[in-house]
Amino acid sequence: MTAAHPQNKATSVVLIHGATMDGSSWGPVHDILKERDLDVAVVQLPLTSLAADVAAARLAIGRQTGSVVLVAHSYGGVVASVAGTDPKVSALVYVAALQPDEGESLASLAARTPSENHMLDLGDGTVILDPAHYAADMADDLPIEDADFLAVSQRPTAMAVFGAPVDKVAWRDRPSFGIIATRDRILNPDLARFMYARSNATVVEIEASHVPHLSHPQAVADVIIAAVDRRAISNETRHHAHHKVP
Repeated sequence: MTAAHPQNKATSVVLIHGATMDGSSWGPVHDILKERDLDVAVVQLPLTSLAADVAAARLAIGRQTGSVVLVAHSYGGVVASVAGTDPKVSALVYVAALQPDEGESLASLAARTPSENHMLDLGDGTVILDPAHYAADMADDLPIEDADFLAVSQRPTAMAVFGAPVDKVAWRDRPSFGIIATRDRILNPDLARFMYARSNATVVEIEASHVPHLSHPQAVADVIIAAVDRRAISNETRHHAHHKVP
């Protein structure tokens, strides 16, 4: 017999990846969460349209039993902000992720605070990050061989997703947690601070690139676990996360 989950805890975690990536990017965080006996699902976004991506996330949420903490990276935050309106979702965690308000899109938010993006147009309505700049722009705190593999295994993403506005957003009536990667060259940290302050999110800053879930999975998992437990993040946790990189 499976033990009942405490009443004040979420019962599962759903992880949403960002543009040009896939769900395998959550591998290290997934493993830590599973060690804590959490139910974890990983969404595989089609990256063909915002509507299709939201549908994929909602499908994963619908398969869970009980309440869900919805976790998103990068563009996945746009998806989570919409899909998170599902009544099963009890909290949201934005990991270096966009957190749009109603009527905003990834493109309109990014225009507020420019960042260093070397996008490569593939000529068919899709884009990837230029592999020649990938390690420096996206993942300069990963071993170079890992960053190079991410660069060559990118999934083309429809340019249409960047301009698609969101309608109702989940963070207006659910608690949210925001992880700011202070060395992020894709999502400007100042834009992240603006969005997470606007939503009154609980914020942790990690000295990391745009992929803190790969370079500092324990620090990211700690925030997710706090959201699952519906507890505040201690000063010790914030300090530990911020100084994770020497």
